[in-house]
Amino acid sequence: MNLILKKISYIVLMLLLISIISFIAINAAPNSFLSGGELNPNMTKEALDKLKSVYGLDKPLLIQYKDWVLNMLQLNFGISFVSGANVSEEILKRVPITLTINIISMFFVFAISLYIGIKAALNENTKLDTLIKQFSLISFAMPSFYLALLLMLFFSINLELLPIAGLHSIEPKIGVSYYLDMALHLVLPIFVMVFVGLGSMISYIRSLTLQIVKSDYFFFAKSRGLDSNKLFFKYITPNLLPPIITLLGLSLPGLIGGSVILEAIFGIDGMGQLFFKSAMSRDYPIIMGVLMITSFLTLVGNMSADLILLKLNPYMKRD
Repeated sequence: MNLILKKISYIVLMLLLISIISFIAINAAPNSFLSGGELNPNMTKEALDKLKSVYGLDKPLLIQYKDWVLNMLQLNFGISFVSGANVSEEILKRVPITLTINIISMFFVFAISLYIGIKAALNENTKLDTLIKQFSLISFAMPSFYLALLLMLFFSINLELLPIAGLHSIEPKIGVSYYLDMALHLVLPIFVMVFVGLGSMISYIRSLTLQIVKSDYFFFAKSRGLDSNKLFFKYITPNLLPPIITLLGLSLPGLIGGSVILEAIFGIDGMGQLFFKSAMSRDYPIIMGVLMITSFLTLVGNMSADLILLKLNPYMKRD
């Protein structure tokens, strides 16, 4: 319990520091949305002053920060400069599709990488290992936008097998057809995310497995005549879990951030595209909201990974 309280206190302190730094950086940025510059060339000074009053930007920075923090504690991130909509509602509308795409992609990346990475390590310096390493290099070097355009050209335009963009067809669907139609639209973006994510993950798991396979305890276990299943489940898997769990914890913020490039290419109105559009239009309330949510998920992911690792190995240092 004391450890959990320490972790929660650390999260609160870090979120406070992140909020201060983010708030200062946002307000120090030149040419804000309401500065009367290139984004608002026809607005009079009176109209700008009125807008600043509506958004509370006419108050001293310290008061603005205090009001923003108090609202944030109630999960109210303010009002969008561009659309005038509630920021929390804007984010919540886009979270489900981004979470769906990234969770499915992450599951396949980890599952496939575990199998292939361990397979490559157990067959080191063989033709299979060389083939897997070559695939990893291609996957790692492949630009996601280039692969996305190739797949769209081949499967959507030439073969007309898969939808080219969006989440739904023009013709309205109901019932099971609605979800099948959405699944077809998500095939290409998920495939691209899985393919470009496999390279680094396979290499990472292969490297970790090689360290285990070349260790003394694995050599002695193998010399005792244990079969491959026992070696895998008793020696390889338990030693792979800690770094993989840590990596999963660090991957948690990506579930919200999504992929900006892929969401733009495939016309998916998710969190990645929302953040990109907000950054381009200087919609600071949305930028701050996404930053704070991502920071919170990063800290929670790290804490969750630490607690899981401590459960797996009670002898770990508890600091």
